Amino acid sequence: MNTQMPRRVRPSGGQNFNSTLSIVVAVVAVLIGFLILQDLSADDGSGSAQPDKTTTTTTAENTTTTTAVATNGFKIQVANASGVAQSAAKLGQQLLARGFLVQPAKNASDATAKQTVTKVLFVAGHEAEAQVVSAVLGGKPVEAMPAVIPTEDGSVGEAWVLIMLGTDLAGQTLPTTVNTNA
Repeated sequence: MNTQMPRRVRPSGGQNFNSTLSIVVAVVAVLIGFLILQDLSADDGSGSAQPDKTTTTTTAENTTTTTAVATNGFKIQVANASGVAQSAAKLGQQLLARGFLVQPAKNASDATAKQTVTKVLFVAGHEAEAQVVSAVLGGKPVEAMPAVIPTEDGSVGEAWVLIMLGTDLAGQTLPTTVNTNA
């Protein structure tokens, strides 16, 4: 005599439901991940840069305009074209102290002649940032970046502005007032 109980046959609908639910959960997770990454990539990493602020004071004899500039939205590269040892690193530290983002100092390329006047070069589309840097340096000349970048490795990395440090500022302390007429 056979005492085994007959086995119940489960309807296959339960497995289909679990598979469908798993696929839906996976798709939702991928979409959420995509939206999070998209939001992160939309952030330019510059933090909450304050917009430029201008204050104008007028007296009977003259008008004084003070402009606070955003210094943390772009990077600067300083290249020593003066021949004065460690002067680019010193200038970089002074700019850091003023709130700029400064990459490690470099030397000018061997093909670049020793410069007596510091120049501020800019990557296309970033002349405004170069003007800000020029003003902090006391109104140094601003020029577009040449096709061949005049640094020892031919690169400015992530910088938008390149300071070609000349003998006029090498080893000097930056001016305490900002020249806004640059």
